[in-house]
Amino acid sequence: MTSIDHFWAVIPAGGAGTRLWPLSRSSAPKFLHDLRGHGRTLLQETRDRLAPLADDRIMVVTGEAHREAVVDQLPEVAAGSVVAEPSPRDSMAAIGLAAALLERSDPDAVMGSFAADHVIADAAAFEEAVRRAVAVARDDWLATLGIAPTFPSSAFGYIHVGDPLPGHEGAAGVREFVEKPSAATAEGYLATGRYRWNAGMFVVRPRVLLDLLGEWHPGFAADLRAIAADPDRLPELWPGLPRIALDHAVAEPAADAGRVAVVPSSFPWEDIGDFDALAALLGADGTGGTVLGDAAQVLTVESTGLVVPAGQRVVAVVGLDDVVVVDTPDALLVTTRARAQDVKQVVAALKESGRTHLT
Repeated sequence: MTSIDHFWAVIPAGGAGTRLWPLSRSSAPKFLHDLRGHGRTLLQETRDRLAPLADDRIMVVTGEAHREAVVDQLPEVAAGSVVAEPSPRDSMAAIGLAAALLERSDPDAVMGSFAADHVIADAAAFEEAVRRAVAVARDDWLATLGIAPTFPSSAFGYIHVGDPLPGHEGAAGVREFVEKPSAATAEGYLATGRYRWNAGMFVVRPRVLLDLLGEWHPGFAADLRAIAADPDRLPELWPGLPRIALDHAVAEPAADAGRVAVVPSSFPWEDIGDFDALAALLGADGTGGTVLGDAAQVLTVESTGLVVPAGQRVVAVVGLDDVVVVDTPDALLVTTRARAQDVKQVVAALKESGRTHLT
């Protein structure tokens, strides 16, 4: 298939991945790591997945501290297309800045925002869904991809799918976005067949996104456009931008106003939110241990789970089930898959004790 005319792929590359500590740090977040053992980092895999759709029309928005690493990992992307944000302001600021820049450089642009740390196994199904979403977005909808849920997760937000969208096969209106429900509520959602996981993938004309933002946050939209008009104003205006996700700033109120469409999609998707998810992705299904890294550094005896030997020593695990061991030169994590979500508490404790160099 050929690339899509005037389609720009925007990759927000932020966050510290605190639940994947000590492998993921604020200085080297998870998107900069090869977490599948395939020889490509999550960021590189994201670029590889988007290149057939956008050619060289790829923009990455990342933190100033990570810009050099991003440029090094993506030689295919022009250095001028790697935009550094002075400080984290959440997804609306990052994606909105990209929209403001594209609004000025390509008035016919349609942009798609795809996080740098997702894993998508079926590239062909992903491409088909994006092409459908671009067609919807050209009619001035805010389009999103809705992922078919595989279990009643309480860790993800949900999209309530409405009626079919006239003139766009395979698309529907969005009734509402729902934030991380209880497991029981999520089970009810799956029973209806009318809910999809919200993976935060949005496709929209830059002008439409900024105009929608301007309806509920006029100063925010004006400041983003002012930065695009004069990039020298970035240090002045950026610190005053609200810390808010695109979902809360635009998607949720726009859905309430009937201006959001969803392309229900069936491709396998994973955001590797913690070591339990990583273990599942790598195949640690309880039948044996899984190693991410040099297997010669790991010895297991009647044990299951995940071992990441990122340090210099041999790691031996004896008689433990569903364990997670992550060994790095300056920190060692030992937990279980069941408690993987709690790893973020370690990062919080380190920050509170002033040992931020470890986070």
